[in-house]
Amino acid sequence: FKQKTAYEIRLSLVGSEMCIRDSSNGGMTRPVSWRHRLTVLCASFLLLLLGAGNALAEPVRNAVNAIDADILFMRHALAPGFGDPAHFRIDDCTTQRNLDDEGRAQARAIGTYFRRHNIQPDIILSSEWCRCRDTATEMNIGVAAPFAGLNSFFDGHVDRAATLAMLRNRMQQIEAGQLVLMVTHQVVISAITGIAPRSGGIIAYNSRTGSARRITLP
Repeated sequence: FKQKTAYEIRLSLVGSEMCIRDSSNGGMTRPVSWRHRLTVLCASFLLLLLGAGNALAEPVRNAVNAIDADILFMRHALAPGFGDPAHFRIDDCTTQRNLDDEGRAQARAIGTYFRRHNIQPDIILSSEWCRCRDTATEMNIGVAAPFAGLNSFFDGHVDRAATLAMLRNRMQQIEAGQLVLMVTHQVVISAITGIAPRSGGIIAYNSRTGSARRITLP
C-alpha cells in the first residue's frame, strides 16, 4: 500500500522540467523561464493535493495503516435467510444457504473496488461454506484457499472452541508485512474482533495487538 510521497512527486516533476532540451540548440539543455518553472510547480502542487485527497478518501488503506492491520476479515456477501438448513452438508452447496444474484453482484463490486484501488492481499483464505467460497470467487482478486478455521459454528455444525483455536494458530503464522484476506461468517468475525459486520462488510484487524477497525466502502 505504499503511496508515492509528495517529495517524490515534486522531484519527478521538477526534475522533468529542469531537463527540457532545445532541439534548435543542438539538443543542449537550456535554462527555462520563470513562467515555466511557476507552471510546473503549480501543477505539481495540484497533483499533490489530488493525491492527498485520494489517499484520504480510500478507507481500506486508511484502516490498515491506522492500526497496522495484517488481516482483512470479510463477511460473505448477501445470502438470504438465516443460518443453514437442518440437512446441511459441507460438501453439498444445495444443502446450504447461498448467495443470491444480489449477493454475487455485491461480491463482484467489492472485487472491482479492490482491483481499481490496487488492493491486493498476499493471501486469501475462505470458510469452507459455499457462500464464502463463492464470495471470494466472484471478487476475482486471487485464488482463495479453503480454511476450516473460518467455518461457521452458528448452528453447531462445527465446534466453536476448536474452530477459533485453529484460526488463532493460523493468525500467529502471518509473516511481517503480509496482508491476509479472510472471507468468513459474522459469528467468527465477532468472536475475534468484537464487531458484527453486515453482509459483505470488512473489518481491518491487527492480530498482534487485537486492534480492529470497521471499513465502509464508498
